[in-house]
Amino acid sequence: QVQLVESGGGLVQAGGSLRLSCARSGGTFSGYAVGWFRQAPGKEREFVARINWSADIIDYASSVKGRFTISRDNAKNTVNLQMNSLNPEDTALYYCAARPTTTGRPIRPQDYYYWGQGTQVTVSS
Repeated sequence: QVQLVESGGGLVQAGGSLRLSCARSGGTFSGYAVGWFRQAPGKEREFVARINWSADIIDYASSVKGRFTISRDNAKNTVNLQMNSLNPEDTALYYCAARPTTTGRPIRPQDYYYWGQGTQVTVSS
């Protein structure tokens, strides 16, 4: 069983930063690709960023590229999402998701098998 726990969400002013973390409860991320997704009220869940097991394949949504950075610390079994220059459009519930690593570049929610409960990010103007 792969259980994911997100942390680090909160309320921040526009232009501010937050750092989200995703940890696997009771196990490691060995061999897993991890993605971050977000869902705003009334909208579909959308891809934010993903990183493969060896951290040599990283993808970002165009809306966050240059502002967000995904990274992983396999020794600590965490995947982090550093979010800078936040704006109100970034307000959403942020989820991390995991799947066995693949040679592909999965960015659809249905490509991922395991999900956390989400952490709320609210950016005030």
